[in-house]
Amino acid sequence: MTFALLLAALIFCPSFKAMAGISYQLDTPQANAGDTIAIQGVLFNDSDSVLSWTPPQTLVLQWRNQAGAQIQTQATLAAAADPIELPVNTFATLAWTTTVPAHAKGLQVISIDGENILLALQAASPTTASGSANTAAAQSQTSDDYPTKPSATFAQSGDAQSGQLSKAGLGTQNTNSHLEPKPKPSTATAQSQPSNGTNNVRLASSSAFERFRNALSTFEPIYFDIGRRNGTDARFQLSFKYRLHTPPDPQNTGFFDHWYLGYTQTSLWDLSGASKPFIDTTYNPSLFWQKDRLWGPESRAYYTGLAAGLEHKSNGKAGPDSRSLNSFFIEPQFNYRFADGSTLSAATRFKNYFATKDNPDYARYMGHIDWKLRWAQDNGLVLDALYNHGQKGRYRVQLQAAWPLQRTFLKMNGYLHLQYFRGYGETLLGYREKSPGSLRIGLALVP
Repeated sequence: MTFALLLAALIFCPSFKAMAGISYQLDTPQANAGDTIAIQGVLFNDSDSVLSWTPPQTLVLQWRNQAGAQIQTQATLAAAADPIELPVNTFATLAWTTTVPAHAKGLQVISIDGENILLALQAASPTTASGSANTAAAQSQTSDDYPTKPSATFAQSGDAQSGQLSKAGLGTQNTNSHLEPKPKPSTATAQSQPSNGTNNVRLASSSAFERFRNALSTFEPIYFDIGRRNGTDARFQLSFKYRLHTPPDPQNTGFFDHWYLGYTQTSLWDLSGASKPFIDTTYNPSLFWQKDRLWGPESRAYYTGLAAGLEHKSNGKAGPDSRSLNSFFIEPQFNYRFADGSTLSAATRFKNYFATKDNPDYARYMGHIDWKLRWAQDNGLVLDALYNHGQKGRYRVQLQAAWPLQRTFLKMNGYLHLQYFRGYGETLLGYREKSPGSLRIGLALVP
């Protein structure tokens, strides 16, 4: 009853004005014909949910001089067009590079195809002096700006100057809102100064595929680790969540706009056995309500969230090896955003089991409370800890660390991943068996 009343009460909680959007500007007010320049952007996520997005590889640019003559070029994304997970209360910088047309001279007005935005550049031939510095004031004059996609460089949104931007709603189009200007950042991450005009945001096409892709996001860590304990084994996990409803007006999300379907699958694989058998696999579908930012002060240094719902766990086996249970849970969350670009998150999950006839003593080993702690740098180190406690001194400890491989000599996507596990519940089949301690190393796609 308490669980149901709490969820119902959330409908009447004060709602935050969820906003996000992108502004554009050129990296220089003047350049010579043939020079390489960059179109820079800053995407803000001041909404109440993590933003999942994939940037376009190219932008089509239309150049127009003072005589009205036009020429078309393309700008190419400076980084890989990988999917981006933009946390709440952060922003991402991005850039596309292009070459100033060979015959460009004088004031050039640049528009992005499909986007209602105008940028200004004073162009000169390589043999003449660059344009007047007075053109700097004409840079980035916009009207009803439409954003494109984010990059993976994150910073706290409260540190960045913003104009009047719109919410980056997943799978939505053309929504208007206002975001009050903030002080200019002291960090180098936010390089763009948004205009003060009202911005209209178009973030994704309305096609079924785009709506599906933008509703799908990561959930728990995704990794593949190998270790040795009585032989070589591997432990790996897949996890994602799907947003059931995208609000038509992302500035005014309601109670039903925060429902998700989740799915996590965790396997332990014996690599030393003759047939390389799977020891056990846990299938974990769930239905839950989640709001990453439920409450937070104007300073935005910290904010609280909440998740609550139902989940099922089973190992898909029959007979004496069958394991199956259900639970409903509620999980308050607390997040603190540090000025150095890292976030500390703490959560406590309270669980109540039902329909556990295959394993009625499960709670004696795994308890009713999960304690979670996570510290993550933007594009850096991620540390994660999980602890729960059962009866008679039974416990589980899982520690994880991840480091981006792009910041190593390998220059790879993904993360170097370490996982240490000790205690009960390493597999659902063997939840009554205690692991003396296992250290594994591998690759994480999502830390």
